[in-house]
Amino acid sequence: MVRKIMGVIAGYVEMIAFVFISFSVLYLILGPEGSFEAGTYEVSPVWIVMSIILGLIAAVLGGYVCTFIARSKKPAIVLAGVVWMLSIIMAIPSLGAAEEEIIKKRSIDVSNGEAMQNAKQPVALLLLNSFIGALGVLGGSKLHKSKNEESG
Repeated sequence: MVRKIMGVIAGYVEMIAFVFISFSVLYLILGPEGSFEAGTYEVSPVWIVMSIILGLIAAVLGGYVCTFIARSKKPAIVLAGVVWMLSIIMAIPSLGAAEEEIIKKRSIDVSNGEAMQNAKQPVALLLLNSFIGALGVLGGSKLHKSKNEESG
């Protein structure tokens, strides 16, 4: 049981670490002008596409790590549920945000921290990410063969 709980925790920590590092590198590569629409904090189409790709990679790795540590695929179902639920919870503030709050003027030089705090993603993307994350975790869990499968 401890191994299964640790698998879920490790899978989630891996996802957070991968997203933080990969998105920070992506921001360094694209810069503010490539990451956002001109003069705003609305993310660019390039950022949207890359965030979907990187989010999927993070989820697949998270599912794999979870299954590897837990030595079972069932904890990955729990991790997928946690990812889906937390993604929806984090999207809720954006669902109710007024349009005036969404459009905030951006200066030319924006730090990574300021970009993370102010970036505005389309609501549809936030909801899509919850499903991509959950499905990615389940897909990643299938990449690892458990001992039960190897013997059967």
